Amino acid sequence: MRLLIIGRLGGHITEATKIAMARGAKVSQVDAVELGLQALRAGQGFELVMVDLASDVPGLITAMERERINTPVVACGIENDADAAVRAIKAGAKEYVPLPPDPDLIAAVLEAVAAENNEVIFRDRSMTEVLELADRVAPSDASILINGDSGTGKEVISRYIHRKSRRSGAIFVSVNCAAIPDNLLESELFGHEKGAFTGAVARRIGRFEEANGGTLLLDEISEMDPRLQAKLLRAIQEREIQRLGSNKPVKVDIRLLATTNRDLSEEVRKGTFREDLFYRLNVVGLRIPPLRERPDDIAALSTHFARQFASANGVEFRDLSTAALDMLKQHHWPGNVRELENTIHRAVLLSQGPEISVNAIHVPGLAGQAAILAQPDEQGNDTQSLVGRTVAEVERDLILDTVSHCLGNRTHAANILGISIRTLRNKLKQYAQEGVQVPMPGAGERLSA
Repeated sequence: MRLLIIGRLGGHITEATKIAMARGAKVSQVDAVELGLQALRAGQGFELVMVDLASDVPGLITAMERERINTPVVACGIENDADAAVRAIKAGAKEYVPLPPDPDLIAAVLEAVAAENNEVIFRDRSMTEVLELADRVAPSDASILINGDSGTGKEVISRYIHRKSRRSGAIFVSVNCAAIPDNLLESELFGHEKGAFTGAVARRIGRFEEANGGTLLLDEISEMDPRLQAKLLRAIQEREIQRLGSNKPVKVDIRLLATTNRDLSEEVRKGTFREDLFYRLNVVGLRIPPLRERPDDIAALSTHFARQFASANGVEFRDLSTAALDMLKQHHWPGNVRELENTIHRAVLLSQGPEISVNAIHVPGLAGQAAILAQPDEQGNDTQSLVGRTVAEVERDLILDTVSHCLGNRTHAANILGISIRTLRNKLKQYAQEGVQVPMPGAGERLSA
């Protein structure tokens, strides 16, 4: 764990630093937000930022979002500074840690960040075969292309491969190619010099340089513009990059992983993905099966998420009833593990009694949902309750129910609905303007149209 602490080394901050180091974290400390931003831009691979509430926490998070620095931020401050803590959380801080620091709380925060995308929970034979192949190829430096539907756990498997590789002691860097506009992705990958383009306020080390010596994951690489694919191919072949605004080549030593939710061989045939880049990436191919093909994983994942969210929300752990598990196994899970995670999170919050019952399980379109679904027709389709309603009304209710099911997380809801995040935001904006109550954005998501 690489931790950056922003704040003056007074007594409490010094104590927090010592606790983190005792728990195995590699800690760097700077006094001010601007110095912290300089450290983040320098590509030192920080996995967590802990910032004193006496600093400009909202300004830090705004600057990080503007420069697409995705490191999670935890705020810390004296216990009676409630207003500042609320402002920090509203600005986007993941957690608030009161000072003086509690060793167990600091350890829990570090462990939560370290484990957030790392655990591989599985019981199904199909996933056993995936992990066996991953174990065989992880020690090599071969590029690996990981294919699977959205929400199946492609990044989790990528991190697993990194931990099993000879580079496990070095950094793992992930870039979501689908989340960054085409005109900014080149800078994200290769970095830039100050003044290279409008908004380049300082030199920024790109992800290739940041991952030097470790592993670089290009998530959803099928979304990359063909023009940038050519530059990526050259970087892979030459093992060197050039920052935007510079003509000086920089050598890099990385292990490259890539993920996609599309059939890249079909994209090659369509001319939207370069054939030579495809073969560079696909030295080894791994396919992650969708959750509907992994029925034995549903119970294991559900129990894992129930424990995780009970702990995170400070409520008593409840196991799932047999009827609830049976109902979960009936669902097609178009959003895969991510959809199941959201479903269990909601169930943990709604559940009453000794177990998580079917009444706490809410999944749009799930047949057999307790006392909620209308009687199905002869073909097993729930259509009778829709007669007399307009398509626009049905669409609106489906969208709002799905967003609510995802606890306000627009990205997850869009994946489940099979629409773009932009389309979803436009729909929600329209509903809000019509006076319909729209669920607030989930944690970590900004309110936008």
